Amino acid sequence: MPVRIEKWDPARGPLGEAAMRQRLEAEGYAVSRYLYPPGTYFPEHTHAMDKRDAVLHGRLKITAEGQEVVLGPGDMMEIPAGIRHTAEVVGTEAVVSLDATRLR
Repeated sequence: MPVRIEKWDPARGPLGEAAMRQRLEAEGYAVSRYLYPPGTYFPEHTHAMDKRDAVLHGRLKITAEGQEVVLGPGDMMEIPAGIRHTAEVVGTEAVVSLDATRLR
C-alpha cells in the first residue's frame, strides 16, 4: 500500500487544532491531542483499528510499508489497521499531534 500524505487545504480556513479536530471528528474519528518532545521514538508496532496521524506543530517521521515520510504542520497520514510502522520526532521542536482512531 503506498503511503499517502494529505496536506491541509487552506480553503478550509487557517490550520489550527480546533479546525483539524472538527474535520477528523466529522470523518468519524475519535481524536486525542499529544505533545511529543524532541527525541521521542515509537518502535515498530501496529494498531487494531484504522488511524490517522495529523501534525499541528513540529516534524514527525513515520516509516511504514518500507517508505519513510516526514509530516509537518498541516500534514495527515492514514495508517490502516495492522500496518507495521514506527514514528519519531525529528529536529529540535516538539510535535503537537492529533491522533485519530476510526469509530465507524
